[in-house]
Amino acid sequence: MISVPEIFGSDVFNESVMREKLPKATYKALKKTMDYGDPLAPDVANIVANAMKDWAVEKGCTHYTHWFQPMTGLTAEKLDSFITPAEGGHVIMEFSGKELVKGEPDASSFPSGGLRATFEARGYTAWDPTSYAFIKEKTLCIPTAFCSYNGEALDKKTPLLRSMEAINKSALRVLKLFGSDATRVISNVGPEQEYFLVDREMYSHRKDMIFTGRTLFGAPAPKGQELEDHYFGTIKTRVAAYMKDLDEQLWRLGIHAKTKHNEVAPAQHELAPIYGTTNIATDHNQLTMEIMKRTARKHGFKCLLHEKPFAGINGSGKHNNWSLSTNTGINLLEPGKTPAENAQFLLFLTAVIKAVFDYQDVLRACVATAGNDHRLGANEAPPAIISIFLGDELTGVLDSIVNGYKYEGEHVEMEIGVDVLPHFAKDTTDRNRTSPFAFTGNKFEFRSPGSRLSCAGPNTVLNTIVAKVLDDFADVLEKADNFQDALDDLIKNTIKESKNIIFNGDGYSVDWVAEAEKRGLLNLKSTPEAIPTYLAPKNVELFSKYNVYSETELKSRVEILLDEYCKTINIEALTMIDMAKKDILPAVATYIKELAQTSALAKDCGADTSFEDDLVKRLSALASQTYRRLSALEEAEIKAKDIDDVEALANYYHDTVFVAMGELRASADEIETLVGEKYWPYPTYGQLLFYVK
Repeated sequence: MISVPEIFGSDVFNESVMREKLPKATYKALKKTMDYGDPLAPDVANIVANAMKDWAVEKGCTHYTHWFQPMTGLTAEKLDSFITPAEGGHVIMEFSGKELVKGEPDASSFPSGGLRATFEARGYTAWDPTSYAFIKEKTLCIPTAFCSYNGEALDKKTPLLRSMEAINKSALRVLKLFGSDATRVISNVGPEQEYFLVDREMYSHRKDMIFTGRTLFGAPAPKGQELEDHYFGTIKTRVAAYMKDLDEQLWRLGIHAKTKHNEVAPAQHELAPIYGTTNIATDHNQLTMEIMKRTARKHGFKCLLHEKPFAGINGSGKHNNWSLSTNTGINLLEPGKTPAENAQFLLFLTAVIKAVFDYQDVLRACVATAGNDHRLGANEAPPAIISIFLGDELTGVLDSIVNGYKYEGEHVEMEIGVDVLPHFAKDTTDRNRTSPFAFTGNKFEFRSPGSRLSCAGPNTVLNTIVAKVLDDFADVLEKADNFQDALDDLIKNTIKESKNIIFNGDGYSVDWVAEAEKRGLLNLKSTPEAIPTYLAPKNVELFSKYNVYSETELKSRVEILLDEYCKTINIEALTMIDMAKKDILPAVATYIKELAQTSALAKDCGADTSFEDDLVKRLSALASQTYRRLSALEEAEIKAKDIDDVEALANYYHDTVFVAMGELRASADEIETLVGEKYWPYPTYGQLLFYVK
């Protein structure tokens, strides 16, 4: 049996290893760089690199890589060995400070949104010393940022680090007014990762899952999630073995894998870690997704991270639990026992409310993908309308501030009605799973991100928009003659101005859509609607002011994201065309032929052939309809080639191609319900979702 404390972080060049392997002066210099951003001297980098190499070689490594996060949403790595030629035809193992600090991958082959042309290949990776190096597959992995030859960010890490600096500086301005001795404010995240596990052999027979990560065809199984028996249910033996293996691998990498359970949909599960500093938590989540997929193969599974692998049952999200804390250990979103009297908490809470209200467009845009469009607003995930859930207590506190009366809250002891069960304090508010942005006690849970999405994008936006509001608050309070009066007025006026974003009701209801429109809230239903809002003047000004994204970098990201949307829908459409032509229509033709032959033989015997004849007619009509819809989709795909503007193309794919895909699927799925199982070319929903033992 393993000892978790012994294996935890054993494959990480963490502070314990640094203290052991580095001279004291080097360790102190590196810690200053990690904690305060001080530049690292070349001689210090050389010592660190040599110690890192020695530690990695001791653990069996032969190669190192600069591990980075380009705009693909995945991670990237180029492996170099430690070997250096030596006299006599031998080699020695070397690793310099220069190799640690800087790498040079090809920048022209990654998404750049026009920042790099094919002939402009030079790009740089730069070591992020705030995120520990680690060993993966006998390779030393060094977390790095990725930029172009001209210094523009080509990755997701760089803007995130910039936003963390922004929120740090802005929050410290405010805390100074409250007499805080904090010298750093850190944004923290705990991303809850949802995923599906299906049998790998069945997966290998589904072209749609292989090419797109989701099923493009598939009739519902007789049973779905309606019995609500999978959520928190007993974990199947084979799945439990996978989860155990996954936990151990994550623990070795210093990832605080904490909670695992079955989710709502059949074959769906969740893994949740303990909070971490945002950039490290983001690195860890990228690693987690990679290891989930790799470990699944070992156990005969395919791990599906698509936001909507199956129609008709819940998709997968990544709930982004976000908070702010100081280096003195204070959670700035902790209300305490008497939140109505906690002025510092109320100011930070109000800042978040105003930030979400003012920048609801980019909050929606930062979670917009082709896959996530299937989730948002589908009565399984938050709506596309951004709103905040605060709960009864905090809503009551804010109402009392606005209306000028003292809040009188009460803490209730929970009684279940069985004497033997313990009594405990009832939480002051319920939970609301229909809210996209919910306060959950001492943090905000941003529920809109999809399961494949990097945490970097949403947290870059959250950090930046809150930094902006905190700076605005500091501007007012620093000039105030009477701090307390100015503070009271600021909180009161801000709540009045931003109250329309607060909604504690059912986000799934049709009434909320109408109510949100009356409140002036945005309802950006699709990716092509949401992504261009990044370029609204107020948003360009925001990100430029805090040096998170330059206007050029923002434009490049909009182009990348819209282009990715177009390519995703295009691949899905081409896959559907291939499946319908080569598999589905031939399968139904074979079945019709056999039915017709059976009917003819039965008629010769004088038998009743109404079953065969009726089914042949019905299937023939559906096959003809499927063929016509297939042709319509092919025609729509051809027309797409004539559209050059990426925004126009994205809208075309959404309004025309995606609609044609849905029509083709409807016909094919109906055919599936009528064709004999042995004739159908693919594993069915029932087999994929319920045949894992």
